[in-house]
Amino acid sequence: MRLGCWSLRLAAVAVPLAIGACKGGGGGDSGGASSAQTKGASLKMGAALSMTGAAATYGQSQKNGLEAATEEVNGGNTLQGIKLELLVEDDATSKEQGINVFQRFINTDKVSVIIGPTLSTTATAADPLAQQARVPVLAISNTSPTGITDIGDYIWRDSLTEAQVVPGAVKKAKAKIGFKTAAVLYGNDDVFTKAGYDVMKKALADETVTVVDTQTFAKPDRDFSAQLTAIKGKNPEILVVSALADNAAAIVAQARQLGYAGAILGGNGFNSPAFIKNAGPAAEGVLVGTSWNSASTAPANQRFKELMQKRGVNPDQFSAQAYSGVLIVAEAVRKAGFKTGRDEVKNGFAQVKDLDTPLGKFSFTPTRDAQHEPAVQQVKNGKFEIVQ
Repeated sequence: MRLGCWSLRLAAVAVPLAIGACKGGGGGDSGGASSAQTKGASLKMGAALSMTGAAATYGQSQKNGLEAATEEVNGGNTLQGIKLELLVEDDATSKEQGINVFQRFINTDKVSVIIGPTLSTTATAADPLAQQARVPVLAISNTSPTGITDIGDYIWRDSLTEAQVVPGAVKKAKAKIGFKTAAVLYGNDDVFTKAGYDVMKKALADETVTVVDTQTFAKPDRDFSAQLTAIKGKNPEILVVSALADNAAAIVAQARQLGYAGAILGGNGFNSPAFIKNAGPAAEGVLVGTSWNSASTAPANQRFKELMQKRGVNPDQFSAQAYSGVLIVAEAVRKAGFKTGRDEVKNGFAQVKDLDTPLGKFSFTPTRDAQHEPAVQQVKNGKFEIVQ
């Protein structure tokens, strides 16, 4: 059944957005998208995004990117008359709601491909449903190194894993700052933040950095003074944090309030303008590994930033990955001979290679993970800047 009243549909033929009425049930052709469709048809993309809950900051950015790319592809008429239809549902940053959204996309809307969900934790619960139903999934922000694409051969992603981003960020941060000791603070109740910690721990060890203290927290926490006081007492040269954006902002702000003056390196969850806004001046100088090089002068990236600016949106990694996801779906349709069935889209994904996207030249690895160059950014004057 439909979850709540939040639903967005981007029309296949007409570009304007329409907000769907809240209603239960629904129908669809029994053949759905499971078989090849004729040229000139529409292709339904079901996007499960965290529009509410702890990851809502990311979900809104993703929706912006998906909408812009869908309009761009449809307006370009590069799919021989096929129009992309975007259906967005709120996964509420919840495994349970994520499962229900996937079931609706698979059985009622009969989409050709599912995009999302926003968090790896939700993906571990919902993706197996798509795998069993043979519906391709393109994850656009799931960064846990394990437990995502290894679910099965219908699960793909354009988001680099923490293991592909964090080690380079630690290495570059060490070269820039020259630290020898670190403390680590991470969320222990989320697959994403726990996976980030595991990668951070190994990356620090590989760089012969001594970890003087490790502290944990949970997503609902808002007071981190006990953990930060303990960390400050160990006098680490850098604080490494794996957290979602809301927690990350509070942690950084409270660390500075408590007098911690050392460097701070954040994981993928820091990659949002909302982190800078909510942390305020305390965000200045924070280093973050990123999958999106905002300074890239590549035409695909410049076009993406232009479209975001026209929408009055501050682009970030999450909108860039979402925008790229739609370009990847469109390319898969081309590679599939302009067929829009579920298996055709899946087979098309396997043929995507060196596609120009805001993320750079994009390809999938043999294990259906993303392959493109990561970067490192730092907050300067209230904005992220790429560290050269």
